[in-house]
This record gives sequence, C-alpha cells and structure tokens, in this order.
Amino acid sequence: MSGHTDGNTIVVGVDGSEASMAALRWAAEQAAALHTDLVAVHAWEPAANGHAPYAPAPSGPTPAQERERAAQVLAATVREALGPRTGHAVLRIVVEGPPARVLLQQARGVMLLALGRKAHGDFGLPSVGPVGRECLRHATVPVVTVPVADRCQESVAAFNSPSLAGSRAS
Repeated sequence: MSGHTDGNTIVVGVDGSEASMAALRWAAEQAAALHTDLVAVHAWEPAANGHAPYAPAPSGPTPAQERERAAQVLAATVREALGPRTGHAVLRIVVEGPPARVLLQQARGVMLLALGRKAHGDFGLPSVGPVGRECLRHATVPVVTVPVADRCQESVAAFNSPSLAGSRAS
C-alpha cells in the first residue's frame, strides 16, 4: 500500500516506544471523534550483518523472521496502547524501508500524520527525533507530534485533583 488517498484517514507511526504509544492513543481518540479510519504503520529495515561480501553469512534472522518480528512489535504496541479490544478498528501496516520514507509514503492523501515525541529534549536537543524531523520537513499533509506525558506533571495533577483534595483535608 502506498498512501491513502481518501483524505479520511489518520496515519500514525508506531515503533514500540512510549512516544509512539502516546501518538497512537491520541490518533485513536481523534479517529473516533472524527469518524475516520486509523492506520498504524511500522517500518522495519533488515539488520545489516556488517561483514565483508565474501565473509560467510552469520546465522542471524532471515528477512521473513525480521518481518514477522516487526508485525509482532506493531501488534503488541497497538494492544498495549489501546487495550485488547479496540472500539475503533485499527488497520495495521508493516512495511520494509527507512521509517521516514515509509511514513511519508503511507501519509500521502490522508487527513494527518501523527508521530510521538519526547516531552522535553535532553541537553538542549530537540524532542523530535530524526524520523520526525524528516516527516515534518517533507510531509504534504499536517503532521502532529504528540508528547509523552511527563510523569512528574501527571503526579502533580493527580495530587491536585478535586477527588483527592477532599481526602487530604481529613
């Protein structure tokens, strides 16, 4: 599949990280609210053996095994982020290739592309990684970067919630 041209689809990049799970949860909420299709895309690249062409092939995974592993990562991530029973159907696509190129191809003609990002960059570095930057640079559709929830802020919000405020006063 090379892009979705109906314009009624949200594509989300999924790599198994916390950031991609945050993006998947956000995209699922948007897809449900907007009555659109949701497509979770996982790109994988064959493991490079790093040996000279004349060296014997190492006993690593075959491309078929790598593809199967990629499908397992995608399925596990969708299950962990959205639960075992998703109210909104999620089309899962596994494509071999560089992640930015795959995501840009899959996002052609869609409503938007959702990507995860860290809540804050470390040491002044941007919180969007190289794949996200490439997608932001070259996408022909809107790109949303969804931050991972900051656990410190979640704790403060939970502590200050009205349901807990009354219990602290006693």
